Amino acid sequence: MNRMLAIVEREMRKFFRSPVLMIMSMMLPLVQLIILGNAFGGKVRGAHVAVVDYDHGPQALKVREAFDSVAVNIATFTTVNYNDETQAREDVRTGKVDAAVIIPAQYSRRVYAQDAPRIGLIVDNSDQFLSSSIEGEMQSLVQALNQPVIQTRVVKNIALEFVELYPFVEYMKYLLSGSIALAMYISVMIGGGMLYIDDKARGVHEGYLVTPITKLELVMGLNIAGAIKAVLSGICLTVIGSLMAGLGVIFHPMALVQLFSLILGTSIAFNGMMFLMMVRVDDPLVPRAMFGVLNTLLFFPSGAIYPIAAFPPWLRAIALVDPFTYAIHGFKAILLQKTGDLG
Repeated sequence: MNRMLAIVEREMRKFFRSPVLMIMSMMLPLVQLIILGNAFGGKVRGAHVAVVDYDHGPQALKVREAFDSVAVNIATFTTVNYNDETQAREDVRTGKVDAAVIIPAQYSRRVYAQDAPRIGLIVDNSDQFLSSSIEGEMQSLVQALNQPVIQTRVVKNIALEFVELYPFVEYMKYLLSGSIALAMYISVMIGGGMLYIDDKARGVHEGYLVTPITKLELVMGLNIAGAIKAVLSGICLTVIGSLMAGLGVIFHPMALVQLFSLILGTSIAFNGMMFLMMVRVDDPLVPRAMFGVLNTLLFFPSGAIYPIAAFPPWLRAIALVDPFTYAIHGFKAILLQKTGDLG
């Protein structure tokens, strides 16, 4: 036991003597959390929609008032007046405006006559997220315009009521679980895989074996040291990321125990996986070349950025055998769902 702990102590001393290495092992997950957390998942604001009004009637005015209400309140889009549909189409195509609404002539008359009134919407569907947001907002406006002025006493239409179990989950909170897992993976890759191969290439491990240290003690010492490094990275990013994302789960003792248990188990699993992949590698350049490939194969199919339910079958198969998938699922259950239970 003492010999194994000596290996652990040597590995940890070497790790702490290089603060740059410690910082860089956490820099990528933190930067990713900040940039992606604020870049993705937000609501569209400030889009520009051209309005071509050929009717100028009272019902067309009602439509324009609805547009002004959107611009003032939720600010999904603001409107720009156009006189020509052709010019509006061209500006949508060239990106000067994000969409165009065409109110045809005789629109008000058709509304009063209940003669299938229509409003045209031209969108640039090369940007699916923006166009879907504008289409959804326009559909909501049309449904509101279709509501009768005087409601009937007996409701004939089917209504759907939404019940959300948890408060609104911002994308940064959703992404935090993946960032924690990524921080532990990077710590294992740099502090375990790369340093392990470098020591092996320099003959450090051969030096261990000429001492009374056995191979089992060497393997256990290296794995324990690697797991400790990953645990430290996971704890640091959990605390920092939770404070940045506004999650108060770290202030609940029971949730902290669950988080620590999951971090410990994930660290041991990641380190064991990395050790098995690197144990037969001799070239120090191999783990550096594998870093980007493994990052892509493990992180992106795990559901950290996008739900697995939206993946094609072959990508779901990768997610099924991806250890990141189960770690991220556990972190989301504690950080997001437990937050709702404890709040």
